[in-house]
Amino acid sequence: MTMARETSRLLEMAFERFARQWGTQFTARLRVTTQVTLEDLSLRVYDEYANSLPTHTAVVLCTVEQTRQTGILQVPVEATMVWVDYLLGGSGLGDDRAERELSEIELVLVKDALQHALDDLGYAFAAVTPLDVTIRSVQYNPQFVQAVSAAENVLVATFSLRLGERVDTATLMIPAEPTLGVIRVSRETDDRSEDEVRAAAEAAVHLHETVQDVPLEVAVRFAPVPVHPREVVELRIGDVLPIHHPVSTPLDVVVDGVVLARAAAGSQGSRLACQIVTVEENLS
Repeated sequence: MTMARETSRLLEMAFERFARQWGTQFTARLRVTTQVTLEDLSLRVYDEYANSLPTHTAVVLCTVEQTRQTGILQVPVEATMVWVDYLLGGSGLGDDRAERELSEIELVLVKDALQHALDDLGYAFAAVTPLDVTIRSVQYNPQFVQAVSAAENVLVATFSLRLGERVDTATLMIPAEPTLGVIRVSRETDDRSEDEVRAAAEAAVHLHETVQDVPLEVAVRFAPVPVHPREVVELRIGDVLPIHHPVSTPLDVVVDGVVLARAAAGSQGSRLACQIVTVEENLS
């Protein structure tokens, strides 16, 4: 799978819009000037993306509501500690201890801040495709997180987060096919000439008229009679199978196994015939 240049630019514009909204959100919530910048957008397989992440980082598992697939927002744990410090009125010192994980209270604060930021994805992607993302859980070892199959193509947006003087890198991963599929369909255009369009229309009319004259085998049948396999195996010439079809019940008019109408048995001169009494309403 590859991205056309027009598709890549369309996605870059959406992620850049999201980055600006993210920076605005954090500036208001953390009360410190925050700038989020899209640094890169790439199409990779999930296994390559997972192996490129640090061995210890905050892996925020999210649900893409439109497809129920899993996305990932990855941010350094140290950066989240700084956010928590700002949210609690501190000066943003954070906590640089290695292998540190978020406490329950810290986790609630971080998830709330990130969910508000992710809510802007719908606005950012409004011109591309509906995209609503909900945070599910947080893990800390990306090598043990199997969000999608290892060989599945994913879109990876890399962001630079600047809070005051501190700069961190975050990534956002979403499955590629649903988003790229929508873009492909929306960009499909009819580039045929007028003569080609006219010829296609005439061919469609000719096909419709020809189909009307195709001979079909029409059968009229009684209600089926259920029998046991042993009765079928033991059938002999001269055996009689009773047909339990009430006289007042119409017969089925069948074409290729499909019941198209109901008919009453009768005659036309010296020949047997049936008269249509109802037609199936689902016929087009």
